[in-house]
Amino acid sequence: MEWKDQEDIFLFATHTYACRMLYHPPSPPYRHRPRRGTGGGGEDKKTMACLVHRPRKLMQLSLLGFLLLPFLFLVVLKPRLDPSSLLSLQVSVRSSIRIEVVEEKTSSSDDHDDKMMDMPNALESQPEEKKSVTYAAEMVQPLPPPPPPPPPLQQNHNETEIESAAVIRIPNATKVEEEATRYSAAAVPSSKIWCDFSQRRSDTCTLHGDVRVLGSSVLLVKTSADASSEETTWRIKPYARKWETPVMELIRELPIRVASEASETPNCTARHAVPAVVFSTGGFSGKNFFHDFSDVLIPLFITSRRYHGEVQFLVTNFNPRWINRYEAILKRLSNYEVVDMDRDDRVRCFRNAHVGLMSHSELVIDPAKAPNNYSMADFRELLRSCFSLRRKSVRVGGSSKPRLLLMLRKGSRSLTNKREVVSVARRLGYRVVVAGPEQTKNLSRFAAVVNSCDVMVGVHGAGLTNMIFLPANATLIQIIPWGGLRYACNHDYGDPTAAMGIRYSEYEVRQEESSLVKQYPRDHPVFTDPQSIHRQGWNALWSVFLDRQSIKLDVRRFRGVLQETIRSLPR
Repeated sequence: MEWKDQEDIFLFATHTYACRMLYHPPSPPYRHRPRRGTGGGGEDKKTMACLVHRPRKLMQLSLLGFLLLPFLFLVVLKPRLDPSSLLSLQVSVRSSIRIEVVEEKTSSSDDHDDKMMDMPNALESQPEEKKSVTYAAEMVQPLPPPPPPPPPLQQNHNETEIESAAVIRIPNATKVEEEATRYSAAAVPSSKIWCDFSQRRSDTCTLHGDVRVLGSSVLLVKTSADASSEETTWRIKPYARKWETPVMELIRELPIRVASEASETPNCTARHAVPAVVFSTGGFSGKNFFHDFSDVLIPLFITSRRYHGEVQFLVTNFNPRWINRYEAILKRLSNYEVVDMDRDDRVRCFRNAHVGLMSHSELVIDPAKAPNNYSMADFRELLRSCFSLRRKSVRVGGSSKPRLLLMLRKGSRSLTNKREVVSVARRLGYRVVVAGPEQTKNLSRFAAVVNSCDVMVGVHGAGLTNMIFLPANATLIQIIPWGGLRYACNHDYGDPTAAMGIRYSEYEVRQEESSLVKQYPRDHPVFTDPQSIHRQGWNALWSVFLDRQSIKLDVRRFRGVLQETIRSLPR
């Protein structure tokens, strides 16, 4: 054997020693050494065999080590790595790795569990072909602010299209987040606004596009499709009695602003897939039954009924007692909880919004002006459904007596001889039901009482508003106080009866039946020229003819009205 250099000699000696240690390890002190003359030749042969098979064994050990490395990585290292550390791990291998990128969808019908970042500004400038979206008729609950995006997924809000981005799937994503994703991915339509300040009873604005309600104001964000870039502001008090200045001073004013820069608008924290209707429960609301219906509930029906419950109510001058009293009606008009705008700190986003309520007249709906030609008959049908009212129309037959409801007042315009009125009505064949202010507090129960009656009698006042619960063909008898009040009383309660399908009769009080004869001489303008009191203004009229007057009916004269009414009832 020839040695080329000292390195070969060193390697040979090293491997020879390794082979000897493999086949002849050193014996412990207590073991007997092998006898002399045995194993010498065998030992050299084993050593040479080790040297001959050395390359093959080294290859086997190398292969075994290479196979063990992935196993050790999976068993030992993988449990210590979280997904974020795996993303940052770099592996250098010769084979190529294919990385798929999930593109962000813009369709509102995507049902997935992906948690995507909210990009309202980028979505405002979507191409036209992505703007056909079917909005789900449901409200998306408020969401917490989204977490900040990781550095590799930075987004450019000034681009006209959403760039493809890697989406990290989160298995615990909630349904609310999925719905918010569908809302945020839908293209925002061009902004439009229509405001009508020409009506006598109320001002209204209708907004379409990216509408954001901030509690204290309403904001319409313009998109890139809008030609004009000017900012405009309107101011509305959403209560349907705008000609009464003292009352309107108590109504909170809402500014409506059209913003030309989307980047300057607050981000949405609650998104709604249904329209919004903004109104006030201030003014006379909660203080007068007539105004509750005339100023709020009937205008609210006109404005919101077309949505069949898929509408969100936002209320200023929030009156919780008013909301609770008319909860049954509000739930029929909206499937969602009423929002108190005065205390709401969220930025609520809508596609459509109505600020202010459409109103036609006192207790009247004009079908020619109402959406879908709604009428008072439709409103009364809604009330029948709300309070489960059984009687739709009057039909008196057989031995049954017609029921007469006598509405009594306390204080002003009260009947001082109510017992005589009840007595004469019973003698004529009526079954009399007497109701005062205490009996009317439970709205649902009293609505059923009114619906069971065929005739309602009462002095002019808010209690007569309960006629909306009467069945069709029933009769309202309004007792008009002294003071030239026939026109005003007819306007409030006489004229609306025709649209409700109710018969109307009236009884005007004479001087002798009024308590004013004890307060003023007969030659006073209160008796000789009542219109002169009218010309002094509403306060004078109110204080003289409405607030200080009680009535003692001439039952012999009133008997004729009751007789004519009982004869005209349908049989």
